[in-house]
Amino acid sequence: MIALGSDHAGLPLKREIMELLDSMNMPYKDCGTYTTDSCDYAVFAVRTAQAVLSGECERGILCCGTGIGIGIAANKIEGIRCAICSDCYSARMTRKHNDANMLAMGARVVGGDLGRMIAETFLTTEFEGGRHQRRIDQISAIERGEEIG
Repeated sequence: MIALGSDHAGLPLKREIMELLDSMNMPYKDCGTYTTDSCDYAVFAVRTAQAVLSGECERGILCCGTGIGIGIAANKIEGIRCAICSDCYSARMTRKHNDANMLAMGARVVGGDLGRMIAETFLTTEFEGGRHQRRIDQISAIERGEEIG
């Protein structure tokens, strides 16, 4: 299952992603927002990240105007590796090398068609492991306040 979250500016892109997931027969949990009324992206970043961390959802996708604010908010939560992507190459590489468990995109940056392609790339690319796992372990150590290197 995929967790989805957005603020009011990202809602149209989130709806595009929902259509994509429906076409892929991939279940999802909509963590809000549900209207275009002005709201705060951090609230929905946290709700969506909690669905991923709890194991209820395998990965999460966030949308706001630029993808930046909602992505920063998600990355404040230990265990979340949220990549802010505006192209398919970055979405592919963040899965292969960073094992990103969340994707953030900007509705005002990528639009519907590109946003769908980025999301599909993110969802269909697997983590390579190997030497990249060592780097993920270092990121986790940083989150715990440990020294690395």
